[in-house]
Amino acid sequence: MGQLCHLIKFFSVDPKPLKEMIQKERIKALNNKEIKKGVYVLYWMQSSQRAEYNHALEYAIIKANELKQPVIVFFGITHHFPEANERHYAFMLEGLREVKQSLEKRGIQMVVLHESPEKGVMQMSKKASLVIVDRGYLRIQREWRDNLAKRIDCPFIQVESDVIVPIEEASPKEEYAAATIRPKIHKKLSHFLVPLKHNDPAMDSLSLDFDSFDISDVGKTIPKLHIDRSVKKVSSFQGGTRESLRHLEIFLEGKLDRFPELRNDPTLDYLSQLSPYLHFGQVSPLFIALKVKQTKSPGVEVFLEELITRKELSMNFVFYNEKYDSYEAIPEWAKKSLKAHQKDKRQYLYTLEELENAQTHDPYWNAAQKEMVVKGKMHGYMRMYWGKKIIEWSNTPEEAFRIALYLNNKYELDGRDPNGFTGVAWCFGKHDRPWGERLIFGNVRYMNDKGLKRKFDADEYVKMAMRLDKDL
Repeated sequence: MGQLCHLIKFFSVDPKPLKEMIQKERIKALNNKEIKKGVYVLYWMQSSQRAEYNHALEYAIIKANELKQPVIVFFGITHHFPEANERHYAFMLEGLREVKQSLEKRGIQMVVLHESPEKGVMQMSKKASLVIVDRGYLRIQREWRDNLAKRIDCPFIQVESDVIVPIEEASPKEEYAAATIRPKIHKKLSHFLVPLKHNDPAMDSLSLDFDSFDISDVGKTIPKLHIDRSVKKVSSFQGGTRESLRHLEIFLEGKLDRFPELRNDPTLDYLSQLSPYLHFGQVSPLFIALKVKQTKSPGVEVFLEELITRKELSMNFVFYNEKYDSYEAIPEWAKKSLKAHQKDKRQYLYTLEELENAQTHDPYWNAAQKEMVVKGKMHGYMRMYWGKKIIEWSNTPEEAFRIALYLNNKYELDGRDPNGFTGVAWCFGKHDRPWGERLIFGNVRYMNDKGLKRKFDADEYVKMAMRLDKDL
């Protein structure tokens, strides 16, 4: 009971009355069907995997109350999600288990099916008056929604909840860099950076009869899934909203003030550690932003730049660029420059296997690779260095891109999302500008170990990674 009260208090962000509940710009009808006389309102949970501060869930509750019907939340677990492995599934299931418990406390049943989401939604929509879905930005998520919009016979409504400013509201096109999207986002922040009202469902849905895939014991659930088991779950992070709030509270109380000056030092722990939770939608970026703003800390501006401008720039990239997961998405100036230097002599060349096993001559790069493999999350500053060196040690920039994306998506808990795709692309010049020309890199920004040593104790970082060896 004490923990529940603490969570309720923590989720309170503004004692003043709310001016509006959910901005109309977050809501988009994906078809033009009429509301039918169904048994319930269905919320297809896709990317916003949380029971709190979820615009799609709250919208579903509002609509269900208007219709005097209960809400059913559906989640489909496919074993074919691109590049996902046991590490990702375990973290996600830990979060979903908590979501199910939290929804039950609100009188809302969550139905989990072990099948491709669009098939499960189609099946459950047959008894739904309307279907609500949150907004995922990856190609497969958009394909699921587009496919269903053509087939579903009731209203299909998308509600965006994982950005502060909805993508099309921020910009109607792919932006060149943070500098070009920043003023467009800031212009609309006051409208969207407001608390979300919590709504209680008028009708309980727990008594409705559904078969559901058991996720109560993640250890027993994982073996039932036909997934890639080559990368095991990590012990360094546990999934779920409660864990995300614990990390947030620690960050606000002891790290935010010095975040601007110490965030790029991987030997110190001054990051929020929230990216895995944001990746799976287990915590709301809006909620985080509001809590951070409440602190009046000197670190607020720098942190919100990363949480809002940089994160939403990555959403902009993935949304407007269909080739976001390909070398083709790299800017023309960067591709031209890298191609001009493709035949430059490389002092070192490494295979994928050597890189994956951290078998290079560079102790700092090896340390970063080990951190990612063991912990499931590499320090952000080291990830930039890591990606740059792969360019330097590969036969071609195209090969380097494939290797960097493969390793990032395989081991990072926060890989395989807009931030992950953008982070890899940045190493090749995306959202950056041309720099002074040099061998191999051309005009693409270069990084070396001397730069690491100027910023922090790089040898201490290596020692920290060596201590991880025992966990490999």
